[in-house]
Amino acid sequence: MRRNCSLEEISDGRLYTAKDLVEVSCNGCKGKASCCHGMGNSIILDPFDVHRLTTNLKLPFEALLRDHIELNLVDGVILPSLKMSGPSEGCSFLNPGGKCSIHAFRPGICRIFPLGRYYESHSFTYILQKNECRNPSKTKTKVDKWIDTPEQEKNDQFLIDWHYFLNDVEAVIRNVQDEKLVKNLNMYLLNRFYFKPYDQETDFYGQFMERLEEAKGIIKLQEG
Repeated sequence: MRRNCSLEEISDGRLYTAKDLVEVSCNGCKGKASCCHGMGNSIILDPFDVHRLTTNLKLPFEALLRDHIELNLVDGVILPSLKMSGPSEGCSFLNPGGKCSIHAFRPGICRIFPLGRYYESHSFTYILQKNECRNPSKTKTKVDKWIDTPEQEKNDQFLIDWHYFLNDVEAVIRNVQDEKLVKNLNMYLLNRFYFKPYDQETDFYGQFMERLEEAKGIIKLQEG
């Protein structure tokens, strides 16, 4: 999701690496899980997020779409996001006590919060978003410890590849006048990266790269 604003408007103005210390640890969340309410469709899910959800919940993507996930248009591309529900617009994965029921395998956007990613030159660094976490007392923690993601280097490369691939898709969609073609392209991407399950016994990232290379070929055909 694009944000047309300066770093100073949304962050402390600094760029952080995975080894930097940042004041993010909420010490058990004293902000009453405010970040799990009223987020609209901003918690966008990438293919790895959905793979972890379907694997750990033992549910297909179609089942998650019924109760926990919705599809939205993001810069011209149809992408899944966590569904907010109820009077307080809480995340549909909150348990009756208001706690996250998928915390161990929560999506990447939730995992890095209140950090965000700043992409530049086919890489990214982290930013500390202002006025996002309501917990007034936070302690310093290393970014990589806070994110707590296995195979961090592989995951970082996946995020970079996915981000810039979506940029290419958005560019194609902006320049295509055929609505049917745009719809077919979106359905292809949803089916290829989300609906079609990944083999749980095989490395996710290798499978993703195979699908990505195929999809890049499709995108190049549309550009031509």
